[in-house]
Amino acid sequence: MTTIVEKTVHGTIYRAAQTYPIPDVDVLTLLFDTDHSLANPDTPIHISAADPSLKLTISRARHLTEATSSTLRRHFGIGANGAGKDIVSVISTGHYLLPVVFYGIIGAGGVFSAASSASTGGELSKQIQGAQSKILICVEDTKDVAIRAAEEAGWGSYGGGRVLVMSEGKDWSIRPVEANGLGRNLIDEQQKLPWERITDSKALEESLVTLIYSSGTTGLPKGVKLSHRNLVAEAVIPGDMFKQWITSGSGNRSFEYRTIAHLPTAHIAGIQGYLINPFYMGGPVYWMAKFSFPEFLLYNKKYRITFFFTVPPIYLLIAKSPAVTDQFATLEVAISGAAPLGKELQHAASAKLGGPDCFISQTWGLSETTGSATTMPFDMQDDTGSVSPLIPNMLARIVDDNGNDVEVGKPGEVLVTGPVVCKGYYNNPTADAESFTGSWFHTGDIAEFRNGLLYIVDRKKELIKYKGMQVAPAELEALLINHDDIADAAVIGVLTEDGHNEVPRAYVVADQKKIGEEDIKEYVKRNVAGYKQLRGGVIFLDAIPKSPAGKILRKDLRLLAKRETGARL
Repeated sequence: MTTIVEKTVHGTIYRAAQTYPIPDVDVLTLLFDTDHSLANPDTPIHISAADPSLKLTISRARHLTEATSSTLRRHFGIGANGAGKDIVSVISTGHYLLPVVFYGIIGAGGVFSAASSASTGGELSKQIQGAQSKILICVEDTKDVAIRAAEEAGWGSYGGGRVLVMSEGKDWSIRPVEANGLGRNLIDEQQKLPWERITDSKALEESLVTLIYSSGTTGLPKGVKLSHRNLVAEAVIPGDMFKQWITSGSGNRSFEYRTIAHLPTAHIAGIQGYLINPFYMGGPVYWMAKFSFPEFLLYNKKYRITFFFTVPPIYLLIAKSPAVTDQFATLEVAISGAAPLGKELQHAASAKLGGPDCFISQTWGLSETTGSATTMPFDMQDDTGSVSPLIPNMLARIVDDNGNDVEVGKPGEVLVTGPVVCKGYYNNPTADAESFTGSWFHTGDIAEFRNGLLYIVDRKKELIKYKGMQVAPAELEALLINHDDIADAAVIGVLTEDGHNEVPRAYVVADQKKIGEEDIKEYVKRNVAGYKQLRGGVIFLDAIPKSPAGKILRKDLRLLAKRETGARL
Protein backbone atom coordinates (compact mmCIF):
# COMPACT_ATOMS: atom_id res chain seq x y z
CA MET A 1 0.00 0.00 0.00
CA THR A 2 1.46 3.34 -1.02
CA THR A 3 0.53 6.98 -0.62
CA ILE A 4 -0.63 8.76 -3.77
CA VAL A 5 0.06 12.46 -4.30
CA GLU A 6 -2.61 14.42 -6.17
CA LYS A 7 -2.57 18.02 -7.34
CA THR A 8 -6.08 19.44 -7.02
CA VAL A 9 -7.72 22.86 -7.01
CA HIS A 10 -7.61 22.58 -3.21
CA GLY A 11 -3.86 22.00 -3.16
CA THR A 12 -1.61 18.96 -2.81
CA ILE A 13 -3.54 16.01 -1.41
CA TYR A 14 -2.00 12.80 -0.06
CA ARG A 15 -4.09 9.64 0.13
CA ALA A 16 -3.72 5.87 0.36
CA ALA A 17 -3.85 3.94 -2.89
CA GLN A 18 -6.60 1.69 -1.54
CA THR A 19 -9.93 2.28 0.18
CA TYR A 20 -12.13 -0.01 2.25
CA PRO A 21 -15.94 0.04 2.47
CA ILE A 22 -17.18 1.12 5.89
CA PRO A 23 -20.48 -0.51 6.84
CA ASP A 24 -23.39 1.73 7.83
CA VAL A 25 -23.87 0.27 11.30
CA ASP A 26 -23.40 1.41 14.88
CA VAL A 27 -20.42 0.08 16.80
CA LEU A 28 -22.36 -2.45 18.92
CA THR A 29 -24.10 -3.91 15.88
CA LEU A 30 -20.75 -4.13 14.10
CA LEU A 31 -19.27 -6.17 16.94
CA PHE A 32 -22.19 -8.33 18.05
CA ASP A 33 -24.36 -8.73 14.95
CA THR A 34 -22.41 -8.57 11.69
CA ASP A 35 -20.20 -10.94 9.76
CA HIS A 36 -17.49 -8.28 9.78
CA SER A 37 -16.61 -9.27 13.35
CA LEU A 38 -14.68 -12.55 13.56
CA ALA A 39 -15.93 -13.37 17.07
CA ASN A 40 -18.61 -16.01 17.61
CA PRO A 41 -20.96 -16.32 20.63
CA ASP A 42 -18.68 -18.75 22.49
CA THR A 43 -15.46 -16.79 21.89
CA PRO A 44 -13.80 -15.66 25.16
CA ILE A 45 -13.08 -12.01 24.42
CA HIS A 46 -12.15 -10.38 27.76
CA ILE A 47 -10.06 -12.34 30.30
CA SER A 48 -8.40 -11.42 33.59
CA ALA A 49 -4.63 -11.84 33.25
CA ALA A 50 -4.25 -12.39 37.00
CA ASP A 51 -7.03 -15.01 37.11
CA PRO A 52 -7.92 -16.43 33.68
CA SER A 53 -10.91 -18.26 35.15
CA LEU A 54 -12.55 -14.81 35.09
CA LYS A 55 -13.59 -14.42 31.48
CA LEU A 56 -16.29 -12.92 29.33
CA THR A 57 -17.56 -14.67 26.21
CA ILE A 58 -19.38 -12.79 23.45
CA SER A 59 -22.75 -14.20 24.47
CA ARG A 60 -22.15 -13.29 28.14
CA ALA A 61 -20.98 -9.82 27.12
CA ARG A 62 -24.19 -9.30 25.13
CA HIS A 63 -26.33 -10.42 28.05
CA LEU A 64 -24.56 -8.14 30.55
CA THR A 65 -24.52 -5.24 28.08
CA GLU A 66 -28.30 -5.27 27.73
CA ALA A 67 -28.78 -5.69 31.49
CA THR A 68 -26.42 -2.78 32.17
CA SER A 69 -28.14 -0.58 29.58
CA SER A 70 -31.46 -1.32 31.28
CA THR A 71 -30.04 -0.40 34.70
CA LEU A 72 -28.63 2.89 33.45
CA ARG A 73 -31.91 3.81 31.77
CA ARG A 74 -34.22 2.76 34.64
CA HIS A 75 -32.26 4.23 37.54
CA PHE A 76 -30.57 7.25 35.97
CA GLY A 77 -32.50 8.02 32.79
CA ILE A 78 -29.45 7.56 30.57
CA GLY A 79 -30.62 7.91 26.97
CA ALA A 80 -34.26 8.49 27.94
CA ASN A 81 -34.38 11.82 26.11
CA GLY A 82 -32.43 10.65 23.09
CA ALA A 83 -28.98 9.28 22.36
CA GLY A 84 -25.77 11.24 22.74
CA LYS A 85 -27.01 13.63 25.44
CA ASP A 86 -26.12 11.96 28.75
CA ILE A 87 -22.45 11.73 29.70
CA VAL A 88 -21.38 8.86 31.96
CA SER A 89 -17.87 9.31 33.32
CA VAL A 90 -15.80 6.27 34.25
CA ILE A 91 -12.59 6.16 36.31
CA SER A 92 -11.21 2.66 36.45
CA THR A 93 -8.13 0.53 36.44
CA GLY A 94 -8.00 -2.23 33.83
CA HIS A 95 -10.20 -5.28 34.34
CA TYR A 96 -12.10 -7.76 32.24
CA LEU A 97 -15.58 -6.42 33.12
CA LEU A 98 -14.80 -2.81 32.22
CA PRO A 99 -15.93 -3.39 28.60
CA VAL A 100 -19.43 -4.19 29.89
CA VAL A 101 -19.71 -0.62 31.17
CA PHE A 102 -18.51 0.75 27.83
CA TYR A 103 -20.95 -1.34 25.80
CA GLY A 104 -23.75 -0.80 28.32
CA ILE A 105 -23.45 3.00 28.33
CA ILE A 106 -23.52 3.15 24.53
CA GLY A 107 -26.36 0.64 24.43
CA ALA A 108 -28.47 2.85 26.69
CA GLY A 109 -27.89 5.83 24.40
CA GLY A 110 -25.35 7.42 26.71
CA VAL A 111 -21.85 8.74 26.10
CA PHE A 112 -18.85 6.92 27.57
CA SER A 113 -16.29 9.35 29.00
CA ALA A 114 -13.22 7.85 30.65
CA ALA A 115 -10.98 9.60 33.16
CA SER A 116 -7.41 8.64 33.97
CA SER A 117 -7.17 6.38 37.01
CA ALA A 118 -4.26 8.58 38.10
CA SER A 119 -6.49 11.67 38.30
CA THR A 120 -6.64 13.67 41.51
CA GLY A 121 -9.98 14.61 43.01
CA GLY A 122 -9.59 18.15 41.67
CA GLU A 123 -8.72 17.01 38.15
CA LEU A 124 -11.61 14.57 38.04
CA SER A 125 -14.00 17.16 39.46
CA LYS A 126 -13.13 19.59 36.66
CA GLN A 127 -13.62 16.86 34.07
CA ILE A 128 -17.07 15.74 35.26
CA GLN A 129 -18.19 19.35 35.56
CA GLY A 130 -16.89 20.17 32.08
CA ALA A 131 -18.62 17.10 30.67
CA GLN A 132 -21.78 17.77 32.69
CA SER A 133 -21.75 14.09 33.64
CA LYS A 134 -24.93 12.53 35.01
CA ILE A 135 -23.17 9.76 36.93
CA LEU A 136 -19.63 8.64 37.76
CA ILE A 137 -18.69 4.96 37.71
CA CYS A 138 -15.56 3.73 39.47
CA VAL A 139 -13.89 0.65 40.94
CA GLU A 140 -12.94 0.10 44.57
CA ASP A 141 -9.41 1.33 43.91
CA THR A 142 -10.64 4.69 42.54
CA LYS A 143 -13.67 5.09 44.83
CA ASP A 144 -12.16 7.64 47.24
CA VAL A 145 -11.03 9.91 44.40
CA ALA A 146 -14.45 9.58 42.75
CA ILE A 147 -16.23 10.57 45.97
CA ARG A 148 -13.98 13.60 46.49
CA ALA A 149 -14.47 14.69 42.89
CA ALA A 150 -18.24 14.36 43.07
CA GLU A 151 -18.41 16.29 46.32
CA GLU A 152 -16.20 19.05 44.89
CA ALA A 153 -18.50 19.16 41.85
CA GLY A 154 -21.45 19.86 44.14
CA TRP A 155 -23.16 16.48 43.82
CA GLY A 156 -23.63 16.23 47.58
CA SER A 157 -22.25 14.05 50.33
CA TYR A 158 -20.75 10.79 49.00
CA GLY A 159 -21.74 11.92 45.51
CA GLY A 160 -25.46 12.12 46.18
CA GLY A 161 -26.13 8.60 44.92
CA ARG A 162 -24.50 9.35 41.57
CA VAL A 163 -21.17 7.65 42.30
CA LEU A 164 -21.37 3.95 41.43
CA VAL A 165 -18.85 1.17 42.08
CA MET A 166 -18.65 -1.67 39.57
CA SER A 167 -17.50 -5.15 40.45
CA GLU A 168 -14.30 -6.71 39.16
CA GLY A 169 -14.75 -10.35 40.13
CA LYS A 170 -16.95 -13.24 39.02
CA ASP A 171 -20.35 -11.59 39.45
CA TRP A 172 -21.44 -8.39 37.76
CA SER A 173 -22.74 -5.59 39.94
CA ILE A 174 -23.07 -1.82 40.04
CA ARG A 175 -23.67 -0.38 43.51
CA PRO A 176 -24.16 3.24 44.60
CA VAL A 177 -21.87 4.73 47.23
CA GLU A 178 -23.77 5.45 50.45
CA ALA A 179 -22.78 6.84 53.85
CA ASN A 180 -22.50 3.37 55.38
CA GLY A 181 -20.80 1.70 52.43
CA LEU A 182 -22.22 0.43 49.16
CA GLY A 183 -25.91 0.11 48.42
CA ARG A 184 -27.69 -2.78 46.76
CA ASN A 185 -26.74 -4.14 43.36
CA LEU A 186 -28.69 -2.21 40.73
CA ILE A 187 -28.10 -4.81 38.02
CA ASP A 188 -31.09 -7.06 37.34
CA GLU A 189 -30.06 -9.55 34.68
CA GLN A 190 -33.71 -10.32 33.94
CA GLN A 191 -34.24 -6.73 32.79
CA LYS A 192 -32.72 -6.04 29.38
CA LEU A 193 -32.58 -3.06 27.06
CA PRO A 194 -31.49 -3.89 23.48
CA TRP A 195 -29.48 -1.13 21.83
CA GLU A 196 -30.86 0.89 18.95
CA ARG A 197 -29.63 -0.41 15.60
CA ILE A 198 -28.54 2.53 13.43
CA THR A 199 -28.04 2.26 9.68
CA ASP A 200 -28.54 5.85 8.55
CA SER A 201 -25.14 7.21 7.46
CA LYS A 202 -25.88 10.79 8.55
CA ALA A 203 -27.04 9.66 12.01
CA LEU A 204 -23.92 7.53 12.39
CA GLU A 205 -21.72 10.42 11.33
CA GLU A 206 -23.32 12.95 13.67
CA SER A 207 -23.71 10.70 16.71
CA LEU A 208 -21.81 11.14 19.99
CA VAL A 209 -20.89 7.93 21.80
CA THR A 210 -17.46 8.53 23.33
CA LEU A 211 -15.89 11.60 24.91
CA ILE A 212 -12.13 11.45 25.43
CA TYR A 213 -10.28 14.15 27.27
CA SER A 214 -6.93 14.94 25.71
CA SER A 215 -3.89 14.47 27.92
CA GLY A 216 -3.23 18.18 28.16
CA THR A 217 0.50 17.80 27.40
CA THR A 218 0.55 21.22 25.70
CA GLY A 219 -2.51 22.89 27.22
CA LEU A 220 -5.72 22.31 29.13
CA PRO A 221 -7.50 19.01 28.36
CA LYS A 222 -10.30 19.21 25.79
CA GLY A 223 -13.19 16.80 25.32
CA VAL A 224 -12.83 15.01 21.96
CA LYS A 225 -16.17 13.91 20.48
CA LEU A 226 -16.18 10.52 18.75
CA SER A 227 -19.09 9.07 16.78
CA HIS A 228 -20.25 5.59 15.82
CA ARG A 229 -18.72 6.26 12.39
CA ASN A 230 -15.35 7.12 13.94
CA LEU A 231 -15.17 3.96 16.06
CA VAL A 232 -16.44 1.68 13.29
CA ALA A 233 -14.03 3.13 10.72
CA GLU A 234 -11.06 2.76 13.07
CA ALA A 235 -11.99 -0.89 13.65
CA VAL A 236 -12.75 -1.78 10.04
CA ILE A 237 -9.96 -0.07 8.10
CA PRO A 238 -6.86 -1.36 9.96
CA GLY A 239 -8.75 -4.55 10.87
CA ASP A 240 -9.57 -5.40 7.27
CA MET A 241 -6.01 -4.60 6.23
CA PHE A 242 -4.90 -7.16 8.79
CA LYS A 243 -7.48 -9.75 7.69
CA GLN A 244 -6.37 -9.31 4.08
CA TRP A 245 -2.75 -9.90 5.08
CA ILE A 246 -3.63 -13.07 7.00
CA THR A 247 -5.48 -14.57 4.02
CA SER A 248 -3.18 -13.28 1.28
CA GLY A 249 -0.60 -16.03 1.55
CA SER A 250 2.15 -13.63 2.61
CA GLY A 251 0.92 -13.66 6.19
CA ASN A 252 0.57 -16.46 8.71
CA ARG A 253 -2.70 -18.26 7.86
CA SER A 254 -2.80 -19.86 11.31
CA PHE A 255 -2.50 -16.51 13.10
CA GLU A 256 -4.46 -16.33 16.36
CA TYR A 257 -5.15 -12.85 17.71
CA ARG A 258 -4.23 -12.47 21.40
CA THR A 259 -3.35 -9.15 22.98
CA ILE A 260 -2.73 -7.75 26.45
CA ALA A 261 -4.40 -4.68 27.97
CA HIS A 262 -1.67 -2.73 29.74
CA LEU A 263 -2.16 0.88 28.62
CA PRO A 264 -4.69 3.27 30.21
CA THR A 265 -8.28 2.88 29.10
CA ALA A 266 -8.87 6.61 29.46
CA HIS A 267 -6.95 7.10 26.22
CA ILE A 268 -7.85 6.17 22.67
CA ALA A 269 -5.20 3.43 22.57
CA GLY A 270 -7.01 1.60 25.37
CA ILE A 271 -10.56 2.35 24.25
CA GLN A 272 -10.15 1.41 20.59
CA GLY A 273 -7.34 -1.06 21.16
CA TYR A 274 -8.93 -3.16 23.91
CA LEU A 275 -12.69 -2.53 23.90
CA ILE A 276 -13.29 -2.68 20.14
CA ASN A 277 -10.51 -3.89 17.84
CA PRO A 278 -9.76 -7.30 19.43
CA PHE A 279 -13.51 -8.06 19.50
CA TYR A 280 -13.61 -7.22 15.78
CA MET A 281 -10.64 -9.50 15.16
CA GLY A 282 -12.18 -12.33 17.19
CA GLY A 283 -9.37 -12.70 19.72
CA PRO A 284 -9.09 -12.26 23.48
CA VAL A 285 -7.74 -9.37 25.53
CA TYR A 286 -5.91 -10.34 28.72
CA TRP A 287 -6.48 -7.52 31.18
CA MET A 288 -3.86 -6.18 33.59
CA ALA A 289 -5.19 -4.05 36.46
CA LYS A 290 -2.14 -1.78 36.33
CA PHE A 291 1.06 -1.86 34.36
CA SER A 292 3.92 -3.74 35.98
CA PHE A 293 6.88 -4.66 33.79
CA PRO A 294 7.63 -7.99 35.51
CA GLU A 295 3.95 -8.98 35.20
CA PHE A 296 3.88 -7.74 31.61
CA LEU A 297 6.75 -10.11 30.81
CA LEU A 298 5.08 -12.97 32.68
CA TYR A 299 1.70 -12.56 30.96
CA ASN A 300 3.16 -12.20 27.47
CA LYS A 301 4.84 -15.57 27.85
CA LYS A 302 2.04 -17.29 29.77
CA TYR A 303 -0.72 -16.30 27.34
CA ARG A 304 1.41 -16.48 24.21
CA ILE A 305 0.54 -12.93 23.14
CA THR A 306 0.70 -12.48 19.36
CA PHE A 307 -0.20 -8.81 18.84
CA PHE A 308 0.28 -5.63 20.79
CA PHE A 309 0.50 -1.90 20.48
CA THR A 310 2.58 -0.13 23.09
CA VAL A 311 4.55 3.06 23.65
CA PRO A 312 8.27 3.93 23.39
CA PRO A 313 8.94 3.90 27.18
CA ILE A 314 7.91 0.23 27.27
CA TYR A 315 10.00 -0.60 24.20
CA LEU A 316 12.87 1.14 25.99
CA LEU A 317 12.39 -1.21 28.94
CA ILE A 318 12.26 -4.19 26.59
CA ALA A 319 15.46 -3.11 24.84
CA LYS A 320 17.50 -2.37 27.96
CA SER A 321 16.23 -4.85 30.55
CA PRO A 322 18.27 -8.02 31.06
CA ALA A 323 15.08 -9.65 32.37
CA VAL A 324 13.77 -9.88 28.79
CA THR A 325 14.63 -13.29 27.35
CA ASP A 326 11.98 -15.39 25.56
CA GLN A 327 8.81 -13.73 26.87
CA PHE A 328 7.89 -12.36 23.43
CA ALA A 329 8.65 -15.48 21.40
CA THR A 330 5.07 -15.76 20.12
CA LEU A 331 4.67 -12.08 19.23
CA GLU A 332 4.07 -11.57 15.51
CA VAL A 333 2.89 -7.96 15.31
CA ALA A 334 4.39 -5.13 17.38
CA ILE A 335 3.33 -1.52 16.86
CA SER A 336 4.59 1.66 18.50
CA GLY A 337 2.84 5.00 18.85
CA ALA A 338 2.10 8.06 21.04
CA ALA A 339 5.67 9.38 20.58
CA PRO A 340 8.54 8.97 18.09
CA LEU A 341 10.63 5.80 18.22
CA GLY A 342 14.26 6.26 17.18
CA LYS A 343 15.86 3.86 14.69
CA GLU A 344 18.34 2.46 17.20
CA LEU A 345 15.66 1.75 19.80
CA GLN A 346 13.41 0.30 17.10
CA HIS A 347 16.12 -2.22 16.17
CA ALA A 348 17.22 -2.92 19.75
CA ALA A 349 13.69 -3.69 20.95
CA SER A 350 12.76 -5.62 17.79
CA ALA A 351 15.72 -7.92 18.35
CA LYS A 352 14.04 -9.14 21.54
CA LEU A 353 10.61 -9.73 19.98
CA GLY A 354 9.26 -12.86 18.33
CA GLY A 355 11.02 -14.19 15.28
CA PRO A 356 12.96 -12.44 12.50
CA ASP A 357 9.75 -11.15 10.91
CA CYS A 358 8.55 -9.37 14.07
CA PHE A 359 9.83 -5.86 13.51
CA ILE A 360 8.27 -2.90 15.30
CA SER A 361 6.28 -0.63 13.03
CA GLN A 362 5.24 2.88 13.92
CA THR A 363 1.80 4.40 13.78
CA TRP A 364 0.70 8.00 14.18
CA GLY A 365 -2.56 9.47 15.30
CA LEU A 366 -4.33 11.37 18.04
CA SER A 367 -7.49 11.13 20.10
CA GLU A 368 -8.93 13.42 17.42
CA THR A 369 -8.27 10.77 14.76
CA THR A 370 -9.72 7.93 16.87
CA GLY A 371 -6.22 6.51 17.10
CA SER A 372 -4.20 5.49 14.05
CA ALA A 373 -4.25 7.75 11.01
CA THR A 374 -1.26 5.86 9.60
CA THR A 375 -0.29 2.22 9.74
CA MET A 376 2.37 0.05 8.15
CA PRO A 377 1.08 -2.63 5.76
CA PHE A 378 1.70 -5.95 7.46
CA ASP A 379 3.91 -7.23 4.65
CA MET A 380 6.24 -4.21 4.89
CA GLN A 381 9.02 -3.14 7.23
CA ASP A 382 10.61 0.26 7.59
CA ASP A 383 13.46 1.50 9.77
CA THR A 384 13.90 4.97 8.27
CA GLY A 385 11.96 6.63 11.09
CA SER A 386 8.65 6.92 9.28
CA VAL A 387 5.31 6.53 11.03
CA SER A 388 4.00 4.54 8.04
CA PRO A 389 1.65 5.48 5.16
CA LEU A 390 -1.82 6.95 5.64
CA ILE A 391 -4.52 4.41 6.39
CA PRO A 392 -7.04 3.87 3.58
CA ASN A 393 -9.90 6.38 3.26
CA MET A 394 -7.83 9.21 4.75
CA LEU A 395 -6.61 12.41 3.09
CA ALA A 396 -3.77 14.65 4.25
CA ARG A 397 -2.19 17.99 3.40
CA ILE A 398 1.11 19.53 4.53
CA VAL A 399 0.89 23.30 4.99
CA ASP A 400 3.01 26.23 6.10
CA ASP A 401 2.16 28.76 8.81
CA ASN A 402 -0.07 30.63 6.36
CA GLY A 403 -2.06 27.52 5.45
CA ASN A 404 -0.45 27.15 2.02
CA ASP A 405 0.58 23.72 0.76
CA VAL A 406 4.34 23.17 0.88
CA GLU A 407 6.36 21.43 -1.81
CA VAL A 408 6.29 17.64 -1.76
CA GLY A 409 9.04 16.39 0.55
CA LYS A 410 9.16 19.61 2.57
CA PRO A 411 7.99 19.82 6.21
CA GLY A 412 4.86 21.56 7.41
CA GLU A 413 1.85 21.03 9.64
CA VAL A 414 -0.23 17.95 8.87
CA LEU A 415 -3.93 18.47 8.15
CA VAL A 416 -6.15 15.40 7.84
CA THR A 417 -9.73 14.60 6.92
CA GLY A 418 -11.61 11.32 6.67
CA PRO A 419 -13.90 8.93 8.54
CA VAL A 420 -11.76 8.64 11.68
CA VAL A 421 -11.51 12.40 12.29
CA CYS A 422 -13.51 13.43 15.36
CA LYS A 423 -16.64 15.57 15.48
CA GLY A 424 -14.87 18.44 17.21
CA TYR A 425 -14.58 19.38 20.87
CA TYR A 426 -17.30 19.18 23.50
CA ASN A 427 -18.82 22.58 24.31
CA ASN A 428 -15.68 24.29 23.03
CA PRO A 429 -16.35 26.35 19.87
CA THR A 430 -13.09 28.25 20.35
CA ALA A 431 -11.06 25.04 20.11
CA ASP A 432 -13.15 23.96 17.10
CA ALA A 433 -12.39 27.22 15.31
CA GLU A 434 -8.68 26.91 16.07
CA SER A 435 -8.39 23.27 15.03
CA PHE A 436 -10.66 22.87 12.00
CA THR A 437 -10.77 24.46 8.57
CA GLY A 438 -13.92 22.98 7.13
CA SER A 439 -13.48 19.22 7.47
CA TRP A 440 -9.68 19.51 7.71
CA PHE A 441 -8.26 18.96 11.19
CA HIS A 442 -5.04 20.78 12.12
CA THR A 443 -3.04 18.12 13.98
CA GLY A 444 -0.32 20.43 15.33
CA ASP A 445 2.32 17.96 14.15
CA ILE A 446 5.11 19.00 11.80
CA ALA A 447 5.79 16.32 9.20
CA GLU A 448 6.76 15.54 5.63
CA PHE A 449 6.00 12.80 3.11
CA ARG A 450 8.90 10.95 1.52
CA ASN A 451 8.55 7.92 -0.76
CA GLY A 452 4.93 7.48 0.30
CA LEU A 453 5.74 7.43 4.02
CA LEU A 454 4.97 10.07 6.64
CA TYR A 455 7.77 11.40 8.85
CA ILE A 456 6.88 13.34 11.98
CA VAL A 457 9.38 16.08 12.73
CA ASP A 458 7.81 17.21 16.00
CA ARG A 459 4.89 18.93 17.62
CA LYS A 460 4.40 22.42 16.19
CA LYS A 461 4.45 23.99 19.65
CA GLU A 462 7.47 21.96 20.78
CA LEU A 463 9.96 22.83 18.06
CA ILE A 464 12.96 24.75 19.43
CA LYS A 465 13.91 27.76 17.32
CA TYR A 466 17.60 28.65 17.55
CA LYS A 467 18.85 31.52 15.38
CA GLY A 468 16.16 30.84 12.81
CA MET A 469 16.88 27.08 12.75
CA GLN A 470 14.38 24.53 14.01
CA VAL A 471 15.49 21.83 16.44
CA ALA A 472 13.22 18.82 16.97
CA PRO A 473 13.29 17.56 20.58
CA ALA A 474 12.35 14.07 19.39
CA GLU A 475 15.56 13.77 17.36
CA LEU A 476 17.75 14.62 20.34
CA GLU A 477 15.74 12.36 22.65
CA ALA A 478 16.19 9.40 20.30
CA LEU A 479 19.93 10.06 20.24
CA LEU A 480 20.20 10.36 24.02
CA ILE A 481 18.32 7.20 24.93
CA ASN A 482 20.45 5.26 22.47
CA HIS A 483 23.42 5.83 24.81
CA ASP A 484 24.06 2.77 26.97
CA ASP A 485 24.39 4.85 30.14
CA ILE A 486 21.20 6.92 29.66
CA ALA A 487 18.01 5.20 30.78
CA ASP A 488 15.59 7.91 29.60
CA ALA A 489 15.63 11.48 28.34
CA ALA A 490 13.54 14.49 27.37
CA VAL A 491 14.46 17.76 25.66
CA ILE A 492 12.84 21.19 25.81
CA GLY A 493 13.80 24.66 24.68
CA VAL A 494 14.82 27.30 27.24
CA LEU A 495 15.26 31.00 26.53
CA THR A 496 18.72 32.50 26.42
CA GLU A 497 19.54 35.37 28.75
CA ASP A 498 18.87 37.97 26.05
CA GLY A 499 15.42 36.46 25.51
CA HIS A 500 15.89 36.30 21.73
CA ASN A 501 16.74 32.63 21.27
CA GLU A 502 15.81 29.20 22.49
CA VAL A 503 18.42 26.55 23.18
CA PRO A 504 17.95 22.81 23.81
CA ARG A 505 18.14 21.55 27.38
CA ALA A 506 18.22 17.82 28.15
CA TYR A 507 16.67 16.15 31.16
CA VAL A 508 18.12 12.68 31.61
CA VAL A 509 17.81 9.64 33.84
CA ALA A 510 21.31 8.28 34.33
CA ASP A 511 23.91 7.25 36.90
CA GLN A 512 26.18 10.29 37.28
CA LYS A 513 29.00 8.01 38.44
CA LYS A 514 29.04 6.59 34.92
CA ILE A 515 28.24 9.66 32.82
CA GLY A 516 28.31 13.39 33.54
CA GLU A 517 26.95 16.53 31.92
CA GLU A 518 30.06 17.19 29.83
CA ASP A 519 30.11 13.58 28.62
CA ILE A 520 26.51 13.93 27.42
CA LYS A 521 27.19 17.27 25.72
CA GLU A 522 30.22 15.82 23.95
CA TYR A 523 28.19 12.76 22.84
CA VAL A 524 25.55 15.04 21.30
CA LYS A 525 28.22 17.25 19.74
CA ARG A 526 29.71 14.25 17.92
CA ASN A 527 26.39 13.20 16.45
CA VAL A 528 24.36 16.27 15.41
CA ALA A 529 24.78 19.66 13.79
CA GLY A 530 26.11 22.63 15.72
CA TYR A 531 22.79 24.43 16.11
CA LYS A 532 21.33 21.36 17.87
CA GLN A 533 23.84 21.33 20.73
CA LEU A 534 22.68 21.23 24.36
CA ARG A 535 23.43 24.87 25.04
CA GLY A 536 20.70 24.87 27.71
CA GLY A 537 22.57 22.30 29.75
CA VAL A 538 21.85 18.84 31.11
CA ILE A 539 19.70 18.22 34.17
CA PHE A 540 19.61 14.82 35.92
CA LEU A 541 16.24 13.54 37.16
CA ASP A 542 15.04 10.38 38.88
CA ALA A 543 12.30 9.99 36.24
CA ILE A 544 11.03 11.84 33.17
CA PRO A 545 7.48 13.12 33.77
CA LYS A 546 5.11 11.36 31.41
CA SER A 547 1.38 10.97 30.90
CA PRO A 548 -0.19 7.55 31.51
CA ALA A 549 -0.09 7.03 27.73
CA GLY A 550 3.68 7.54 27.68
CA LYS A 551 3.88 11.09 26.32
CA ILE A 552 6.53 13.36 27.79
CA LEU A 553 4.92 16.10 29.88
CA ARG A 554 6.97 18.99 28.54
CA LYS A 555 4.81 21.53 30.33
CA ASP A 556 6.02 20.00 33.63
CA LEU A 557 9.61 20.31 32.46
CA ARG A 558 9.02 23.93 31.45
CA LEU A 559 7.71 24.68 34.92
CA LEU A 560 10.77 22.97 36.37
CA ALA A 561 13.01 25.03 34.10
CA LYS A 562 11.24 28.21 35.11
CA ARG A 563 11.89 27.46 38.77
CA GLU A 564 15.52 26.59 37.99
CA THR A 565 16.37 29.68 35.94
CA GLY A 566 13.67 32.19 36.74
CA ALA A 567 13.33 32.65 33.00
CA ARG A 568 10.00 33.48 31.46
CA LEU A 569 9.32 30.41 29.27
